[in-house]
Amino acid sequence: MIRNRNGTPVDPVPFLVVSGLGVAVSFSFGPIYVMEFGASLPFSLSIAGLVALGTAAVAYHRYVWTARPELRSEIPADVRLGRLLYGMVVGFFFVVALALPLVAGGL
Repeated sequence: MIRNRNGTPVDPVPFLVVSGLGVAVSFSFGPIYVMEFGASLPFSLSIAGLVALGTAAVAYHRYVWTARPELRSEIPADVRLGRLLYGMVVGFFFVVALALPLVAGGL
Protein backbone atom coordinates (compact mmCIF):
# COMPACT_ATOMS: atom_id res chain seq x y z
CA MET A 1 0.00 0.00 0.00
CA ILE A 2 1.25 3.48 -0.84
CA ARG A 3 1.38 5.94 2.05
CA ASN A 4 1.34 9.73 2.09
CA ARG A 5 3.77 11.93 4.02
CA ASN A 6 1.76 11.38 7.22
CA GLY A 7 1.89 7.60 6.89
CA THR A 8 -1.80 7.26 5.97
CA PRO A 9 -2.58 4.68 3.28
CA VAL A 10 -3.55 6.29 -0.04
CA ASP A 11 -5.39 4.85 -3.03
CA PRO A 12 -2.78 4.56 -5.83
CA VAL A 13 -5.30 4.49 -8.71
CA PRO A 14 -5.55 8.27 -9.32
CA PHE A 15 -1.76 8.54 -9.42
CA LEU A 16 -1.48 5.60 -11.83
CA VAL A 17 -4.21 6.94 -14.13
CA VAL A 18 -2.76 10.46 -14.33
CA SER A 19 0.77 9.14 -14.82
CA GLY A 20 -0.38 6.73 -17.51
CA LEU A 21 -2.26 9.47 -19.34
CA GLY A 22 0.79 11.71 -19.10
CA VAL A 23 2.98 9.02 -20.64
CA ALA A 24 0.44 8.33 -23.39
CA VAL A 25 -0.02 11.98 -24.33
CA SER A 26 3.66 12.90 -24.14
CA PHE A 27 4.77 9.98 -26.30
CA SER A 28 1.85 10.39 -28.71
CA PHE A 29 2.29 14.08 -29.44
CA GLY A 30 5.68 15.08 -28.02
CA PRO A 31 8.08 13.52 -30.54
CA ILE A 32 6.10 14.85 -33.51
CA TYR A 33 6.10 18.39 -32.17
CA VAL A 34 9.79 18.32 -31.19
CA MET A 35 10.80 16.88 -34.58
CA GLU A 36 8.97 19.77 -36.27
CA PHE A 37 11.65 22.03 -34.75
CA GLY A 38 14.33 19.97 -36.53
CA ALA A 39 15.35 17.65 -33.68
CA SER A 40 16.27 14.02 -34.21
CA LEU A 41 14.04 11.14 -33.20
CA PRO A 42 16.19 10.02 -30.21
CA PHE A 43 16.30 13.58 -28.87
CA SER A 44 12.54 14.04 -29.29
CA LEU A 45 11.88 10.73 -27.54
CA SER A 46 14.10 11.79 -24.65
CA ILE A 47 12.18 15.08 -24.35
CA ALA A 48 8.91 13.11 -24.32
CA GLY A 49 10.37 10.89 -21.60
CA LEU A 50 11.33 13.91 -19.51
CA VAL A 51 7.83 15.34 -19.87
CA ALA A 52 6.37 11.97 -18.85
CA LEU A 53 8.66 11.83 -15.79
CA GLY A 54 7.65 15.38 -14.87
CA THR A 55 3.99 14.44 -15.15
CA ALA A 56 4.54 11.40 -12.95
CA ALA A 57 6.41 13.50 -10.37
CA VAL A 58 3.65 16.11 -10.21
CA ALA A 59 0.99 13.39 -10.03
CA TYR A 60 2.87 11.64 -7.20
CA HIS A 61 3.14 14.89 -5.27
CA ARG A 62 -0.55 15.71 -5.78
CA TYR A 63 -2.21 12.29 -5.47
CA VAL A 64 0.11 10.46 -3.07
CA TRP A 65 2.50 12.64 -1.09
CA THR A 66 0.06 15.44 -0.15
CA ALA A 67 -3.15 13.39 -0.41
CA ARG A 68 -5.64 13.67 2.43
CA PRO A 69 -7.99 10.67 2.26
CA GLU A 70 -10.14 12.01 5.11
CA LEU A 71 -11.39 14.82 2.83
CA ARG A 72 -13.06 12.30 0.54
CA SER A 73 -15.94 11.85 2.92
CA GLU A 74 -16.41 15.62 3.24
CA ILE A 75 -16.95 16.29 -0.50
CA PRO A 76 -20.38 15.14 -1.73
CA ALA A 77 -20.45 12.48 -4.42
CA ASP A 78 -22.38 14.67 -6.89
CA VAL A 79 -19.69 17.36 -6.67
CA ARG A 80 -16.97 14.77 -7.30
CA LEU A 81 -18.91 13.38 -10.28
CA GLY A 82 -19.33 16.88 -11.71
CA ARG A 83 -15.60 17.51 -11.43
CA LEU A 84 -14.90 14.20 -13.14
CA LEU A 85 -17.22 15.04 -16.03
CA TYR A 86 -15.77 18.53 -16.44
CA GLY A 87 -12.29 17.04 -16.37
CA MET A 88 -13.22 14.57 -19.10
CA VAL A 89 -14.56 17.38 -21.30
CA VAL A 90 -11.45 19.50 -20.74
CA GLY A 91 -9.23 16.49 -21.48
CA PHE A 92 -11.09 15.78 -24.70
CA PHE A 93 -10.68 19.35 -25.92
CA PHE A 94 -7.02 19.31 -24.87
CA VAL A 95 -6.35 16.28 -27.07
CA VAL A 96 -8.31 17.84 -29.95
CA ALA A 97 -6.26 21.05 -29.58
CA LEU A 98 -3.05 19.02 -29.68
CA ALA A 99 -4.18 17.20 -32.82
CA LEU A 100 -5.34 20.27 -34.79
CA PRO A 101 -1.85 21.45 -35.87
CA LEU A 102 -1.00 17.92 -36.95
CA VAL A 103 -4.13 17.64 -39.08
CA ALA A 104 -3.71 21.14 -40.53
CA GLY A 105 -0.05 20.45 -41.37
CA GLY A 106 -0.95 17.25 -43.21
CA LEU A 107 -3.56 18.90 -45.45
